[in-house]
Amino acid sequence: MLSSSLLGGLKAARSSIVITRNLAAAQKASDPIQQLFLDKIREYKQKSSGGKLVDPSPAIQKELKSELEKLERQFGGGSGVDMTAFPSFKFEEPKLDPIDEQAAQK
Repeated sequence: MLSSSLLGGLKAARSSIVITRNLAAAQKASDPIQQLFLDKIREYKQKSSGGKLVDPSPAIQKELKSELEKLERQFGGGSGVDMTAFPSFKFEEPKLDPIDEQAAQK
């Protein structure tokens, strides 16, 4: 009985800490360094929309393109091939020789 009430109290305290942490992050930071960090995080989030690299240099773009081309060659991709689609399998029925039951009984 005592252990179950202690566990319930610990769970309630733990959930209140999580809620407090989330509310603290949503509010404006009182420390200027924390505020600068939050501003940079928000700026990065705006720049990174669309799944593309943030401020890539031409060398990085060239390296990314070469790596993607290498993966296409290695795994059978190419122009016009959707590498994100699940592959389709085609199984054909094997041709079996008919069994002559009368010949087997003799």
